[in-house]
Amino acid sequence: MAEVYFVAICTQHQECSFGEIVAGVIRSNDAGNMIQGVLSNLCKEYIGIEIDEFIVMPNHIHAIILLNTNVGAGPHACPENKGSNIQLIKGQPHRVAPTMSLPDVVHRFKSLTTSRYIDGVEQKGWLRFAGKLWQRNYYEHIIRNEYDLNEIREYIVNNTLKWESDN
Repeated sequence: MAEVYFVAICTQHQECSFGEIVAGVIRSNDAGNMIQGVLSNLCKEYIGIEIDEFIVMPNHIHAIILLNTNVGAGPHACPENKGSNIQLIKGQPHRVAPTMSLPDVVHRFKSLTTSRYIDGVEQKGWLRFAGKLWQRNYYEHIIRNEYDLNEIREYIVNNTLKWESDN
């Protein structure tokens, strides 16, 4: 079973550091590809985390994050089929805690990506950022049912189509 969250994390000052959107299609730059790689591999780095649908936009990310509450001691890997193993639960099971909390996951994601982004600035000439790469806070929404999960997946997949009207 898993706790399932929809998360949005924005860059500081909504700087478009990860690419651009042209005619509804994202064109990720190297920094955007790095962000995508970190998201894709979180489940390999940390036991109990799975990433379902996600998108890296020019100035923010959207992701569905699963925190598994029943994690065995054996080997773990990222699921090949996104969302195939989601089991939604209501509330936290009694006396069972996820391996990491959502704030822990977001903190580690921000730390990993900021460190790698700084390396990109120094070694590859990526766009510098002032102060911090990411905004301090993030948006989270608990996904409680299949309808909500499917609506959010559709929102993520179609997010690039709304870019022009949102900016």
